[in-house]
Amino acid sequence: MSTGASASLEEFRARLPLVEIIGRWVKLSRRGREWVGLCPFHKEKTPSFTVVPDKGFYHCFGCGAHGDAIAFVMAIERLEFRDALLRLEELTGIPAPRRAAAVDRLDRALFDVNAAAARWFAARLNEPEGEPARAFLARRGLDPATIRAFGLGWAPANGSALGAALAAQGFSEELLVRAGLLRVPEGGGAPYALFRARVTFPIADARGRIVGFGARTLGDGQPKYLNTPETPLFHKSRLLYGLDHATARARACNQLVVVEGYLDVIALASADIAAVAPLGTAMGEEQLEACWRLVARPIICLDGDAAGVRAAERLALRAAPLLRPDRTLAFVALPQGEDPDSLVRRYGAATMRELIAKAEPLSDFLWRIWRSGPFADLRDVDVRASFRRKLRSFIAAVADADLRASLKEEFARRLEADLERLRLRAKASGRGSEPGAVARKVAPSALAAALKERERWCEAPLLAPILEDPAILGAQGEFATVDEELAEFTFKEPSLERMRQEILHLWARGDRLDAEGLATHLARCGLAEPLARVRSAGGPREGSETGEVSASPLERWRAASARLRRRLLRERELEGLRTTDARSEPTRPLDGLDRLLNAQDEG
Repeated sequence: MSTGASASLEEFRARLPLVEIIGRWVKLSRRGREWVGLCPFHKEKTPSFTVVPDKGFYHCFGCGAHGDAIAFVMAIERLEFRDALLRLEELTGIPAPRRAAAVDRLDRALFDVNAAAARWFAARLNEPEGEPARAFLARRGLDPATIRAFGLGWAPANGSALGAALAAQGFSEELLVRAGLLRVPEGGGAPYALFRARVTFPIADARGRIVGFGARTLGDGQPKYLNTPETPLFHKSRLLYGLDHATARARACNQLVVVEGYLDVIALASADIAAVAPLGTAMGEEQLEACWRLVARPIICLDGDAAGVRAAERLALRAAPLLRPDRTLAFVALPQGEDPDSLVRRYGAATMRELIAKAEPLSDFLWRIWRSGPFADLRDVDVRASFRRKLRSFIAAVADADLRASLKEEFARRLEADLERLRLRAKASGRGSEPGAVARKVAPSALAAALKERERWCEAPLLAPILEDPAILGAQGEFATVDEELAEFTFKEPSLERMRQEILHLWARGDRLDAEGLATHLARCGLAEPLARVRSAGGPREGSETGEVSASPLERWRAASARLRRRLLRERELEGLRTTDARSEPTRPLDGLDRLLNAQDEG
């Protein structure tokens, strides 16, 4: 290593031989003024990785990896910025910018004391006092090998035990306080352990060096989770739990899942899925950048409840200024009441992988939650105006011009299609051609409300025979086995669609429940009310095609399936006629995308 004078950061960066450095890991071939090779960050057969030495950067047109020599070494060797500078000095002999020697010594000491604390916590887990923690981890499906791999431990209730144990190893009390392991009482007195009577989760940097801890209480104590306070090494807004475990797998599979909690990360890692989690806070810019250094499209998988959906929406809006065509996000919607940990334990890793494979692009996710939530009724003038304002606001927040244009075009196309469907429905019902033109003047009659409610539950008779006898899922339907036919349908009523998916998940997993067991499971999933509606809407009185009350569940399934297929066919035919009729009449022209998104509703 050179001992010459230290350069400034810009001078150091300018002197780095980019091709020589990258060539240590990538076989490069010259192509004009550029160099090309196979990308080291994702699997490919045709070179899409380009090095441009004149401009000082590399770029992969396959996965979107981009940066200078420092960024390359940080990514390829999983180094923090300071360590990457020292590694480049070692490789090239060019002196790197220096920090104060005292700061480096403190960092090394903090790494050492955190590692010692992690070993001590892990040892306590296997002692008699760690039995409650071992039982808790076993209930969460964690085997001894997984516990060891993630270094999980137990912080005993004794607030002086940790300090005494580490003092015996030569660590000073002052250092333990600097590391956030001990806390000094506000009124003075002896420092005591921050983590007491909690399961401990070591938190590491990208290189696997422990920089702090998270800790979970087993009782009703608050807060449920507690983190190391801010230290020279531990910065909650920059770190991601599990990054050290996920990096190699994420690069190999070009897939990284972002979840909410430590146990979610561990559950997915056990299922061979690369996952990371923020440390109890919303994802920030630096954490998103860390994910994008690994994959071009991290998959956001938050809890399947209203709070999880709101958190995912906030993340999408926060990420908007950072998005590019080669750097975006996808989203997985879990069943309500599930998180990744519970879903893997209940349904298995294969189900989780199936959901991840169906992750929604960012634009699809936002459109779905907005149109099924606050902007569901576009017949209302105020709702339409608010929705257009929401779309314009999100599009304006996207800094990349190409992506901004694509989103504007996509949202405009979808909005036009939704408004056109409303106009066709209004016309078919004789209420005029504009959404909401008559609905604001005439209240729906009791008959209309009853018909609407009947329409809402029209798919219920298809599920009722299965609830009565789940075994018919393996029987032969009209065209295929009952489970195969059921998988072909998509129900309009959300609660019925959730019920359909739950039934298919159980059947695919091999669970052969009886009627009582299936009903219990669905009720636990929050489907007790629709379960009762299905039973009342599709009982034996529906009968077979001949109206026989004594028809078996399988006969009633076949009859209900045939009726629903005929209904769907009639709807498609009617929609085709309406579309043809609408095309034959003059329609209100759209003067481009801006007019659609900025349209002013007329009275």
